[in-house]
Amino acid sequence: KTSTTMSTTSDDLLKSLAQGFMPQEEMLEVARKKSSLQIGIPKETSIQEKRIPLVPDAVAVLINNGHEVIIETGAGEGSSFTDKDYSEAGAQVVFTTEEVYKANMILKVEPPTLQEIDLMQQGQLLISALQLPIQPKNFLKKLISKKVTAIAFDYIKDPEGILPIVSAMSEIAGNASILIAAEYLSTLHKGQGQLFGGISGVSPTEVVIIGAGTVGEFAAKSALGLGATVKVFDNNTHKLRRLQSMLGQRIFTSIIQPKVLEKALKTADVVIGALGSPFGRTPIVVTEEMVSQMKDFSVIVDVSIDKGGCIETSEVTSHDAPIFSKYGVIHYCVPNIASRVARTASYALSNVITPTIMDTGEFGGLETMIKSYQGIQNGVYIYKGVLTNKYLAETFSLPYKDINLLLMAM
Repeated sequence: KTSTTMSTTSDDLLKSLAQGFMPQEEMLEVARKKSSLQIGIPKETSIQEKRIPLVPDAVAVLINNGHEVIIETGAGEGSSFTDKDYSEAGAQVVFTTEEVYKANMILKVEPPTLQEIDLMQQGQLLISALQLPIQPKNFLKKLISKKVTAIAFDYIKDPEGILPIVSAMSEIAGNASILIAAEYLSTLHKGQGQLFGGISGVSPTEVVIIGAGTVGEFAAKSALGLGATVKVFDNNTHKLRRLQSMLGQRIFTSIIQPKVLEKALKTADVVIGALGSPFGRTPIVVTEEMVSQMKDFSVIVDVSIDKGGCIETSEVTSHDAPIFSKYGVIHYCVPNIASRVARTASYALSNVITPTIMDTGEFGGLETMIKSYQGIQNGVYIYKGVLTNKYLAETFSLPYKDINLLLMAM
């Protein structure tokens, strides 16, 4: 009996050793379960808005990764994209707004109107701009009643802590502001008939830029590239030093001292209002009295008009009627300058939004993505019907909860 037992044990040992030298199945780490997303893109209803959040190339990438895109007919026309471009990329083109709002995720450039919120489904995900200064109180209340999760893409941060969409739109606005000013200096638009930058033997154009952020930086680069002289004002000396470094040359910079600014404005041909404000209205730093002393047919482009404007005489205009004259000075005060070059702006938006959507799918859904990625958390202002943005809560006297507490409870 003992001999039989020992024989059996030896046989088992030999089999085990033999199996050890045989090819074995590789033990792989269990992969995170991916999530398939259904993305609805409605046509923008504002006449000012021509951009679209996803270009056809981005749609094709999402479709190839197992996601579904439903787009309203004509949604891409403002950016020169046709329905055929989107259908060939794999999107489903639908003919009513109601069909789009049946998707799990709604992706827009501008925030939804009150009428569009009525079309939203309970528990839907909304990704759009927030545009704090122009939102009525019932906008938030209606979104909360739908128990949606709402993310402001203009508040999403990248791993370096930068707001990529704000930076991209600011680059566009900075470059475009100089091209706009050059346009309205020309005789064709009843300007002073001056070539922006000048030529050999002729005094160059004088440009005053108020604000040394991204808009101011790219406005300065464009103006210098055309041969203008540039003066930049900002109350943040760190930004002024950074600007000098980025430009690679010495230019006139100053903190915003009224007397120094007034002197510069008297000889300026172009003034770019490029002051930013994290929340609320942009402070007014150029008074009506200062504007009245500027040269006739000089040009003001107040990019800050999105948040109220930094020039006292500024009034909101539209792309259809972009300018008005006051004290002989041409004012261009169109909010959303980036929409003037909608195709370029749409590509910039799409470059940031597409990886975010892809990551959401890879992480296995929005909840996991929000928990894992601080940059997305920064953009969430409503989470499953609960207001999570302290500033909005204080502004509109509404209750809120910290998103981290909500995530811990899930």
